[in-house]
Amino acid sequence: MHPLVTKQDVDTYQRDGVVLIKGLFADWVDVLRDGVAANMAAPGPYAAENLHKGEAGRFFDDYCNWQRIPQFAEVVEKSAAAEVAADLMKSNTCQMFHDHVLVKEPGTAKPTPWHQDSPYYFVEGQQTVSFWSPLDPVKEASLRCVTGSHKWPRAVLPTRWLSETDFYPDKKDFMPVPDPDAEGMPIAEFAMEPGDAVAFHFRILHGARGNTASQRRRAFSLRLLGDDARYVERPGRTSPPFPGHDMIAGQQLREDWFPLLFQR
Repeated sequence: MHPLVTKQDVDTYQRDGVVLIKGLFADWVDVLRDGVAANMAAPGPYAAENLHKGEAGRFFDDYCNWQRIPQFAEVVEKSAAAEVAADLMKSNTCQMFHDHVLVKEPGTAKPTPWHQDSPYYFVEGQQTVSFWSPLDPVKEASLRCVTGSHKWPRAVLPTRWLSETDFYPDKKDFMPVPDPDAEGMPIAEFAMEPGDAVAFHFRILHGARGNTASQRRRAFSLRLLGDDARYVERPGRTSPPFPGHDMIAGQQLREDWFPLLFQR
């Protein structure tokens, strides 16, 4: 295994679906900060502002920019993330899915809603991992994950963050979005330094508090796939959509779009 990963980390990830990897991007913090600045100066086609008019602060997010922002490409291709992900997933390979940037400016009270990533995606598998890494010290605005929720028998209903409407036309296939705090669910939440990373399964229920601190909270995420990840059909436009991909159900994601980053 990579030196950043212990057997206990792997066991925790397999059991809980979430584990903290200290210092995963510690050597890349300045590069990622430059990349986030470039991303915010020139947003991509999927960029979003996630506050209603009159709400204080700013909550910016954007994804699928790593191939046009050199700093992100360097981290994807040269950091230890892919090997660490393969270790956690118990996978022989690690394949790129997409990158994601989330920025909450000081005084942004809006939380990141509770959600699972998997229902928005056109990929399923037991071997998946997302890394969420703050580029500023975080305590109250850290990622919050419901441990074990990657093993729930039904997916949580995906919704649009700003309009709070259903993402797909038929909600009967999904369970309602729970309130983990009110329902006393076990929540993993970490105080983190820049470059630390929370690793979590695509099916983990997660969210984040608003940023009431005096400094901004920049976060960089990578979504990565293992051996058993396969394309699945969804009842509507996925997020990210990746139009024109020409894949069929049950197929491994095409490597010319989603390159293989690590192989044992």
